[in-house]
Amino acid sequence: MSEQDLNIAENRSAQKYEWGEIVRRVLWGVGAVLFRWTPRLLYGVRNALLRLFGAEIGKNVRIHPSATIYFPWNVSIGDWSSVGEDAMIYNLGPIAIGEKVTVSQRAHLCAGTHDATDPAMPLQKPPISVGDQAWICADAFVGPGVTVEEGAVVGARAVAVSDVEPWTVVAGNPASHVRNRTLQSG
Repeated sequence: MSEQDLNIAENRSAQKYEWGEIVRRVLWGVGAVLFRWTPRLLYGVRNALLRLFGAEIGKNVRIHPSATIYFPWNVSIGDWSSVGEDAMIYNLGPIAIGEKVTVSQRAHLCAGTHDATDPAMPLQKPPISVGDQAWICADAFVGPGVTVEEGAVVGARAVAVSDVEPWTVVAGNPASHVRNRTLQSG
């Protein structure tokens, strides 16, 4: 093996989670089935189930049953926010979603990656933060360690791999500034 070879065996044999977290993951495997089987309009039941597993869920939060939340104990969602159909909350690291946030259908928030400079490619769990009144549009991707500031919009199918400034709209791959966002009074 040369210095340039990946060490997949070392990666696979490394303990990535503490035993307590492994137990919680197994228990959540059952909870996640219950979560998915709840009828669409039973948001409160799903919120209570997530809270039971350590999630911080605000008031009037709507999470669709087809959304995937990997580790409830690593997510917080503020009041009046929603997580749409088939959204992926891959929260190996903490994901904080503010108040009045919309995470649209099939959006993917990914708080997990690997160190590609290390031959063993160890797991990393950088946090994601989504500020109040932000919108993560359909099919958008928010990468590890990214902060989407207050009022920002990550456009449909955009790939946000760096922080998004407050009250801006970004789009594309990689996401770049399109315009500023202003709300009409109403």
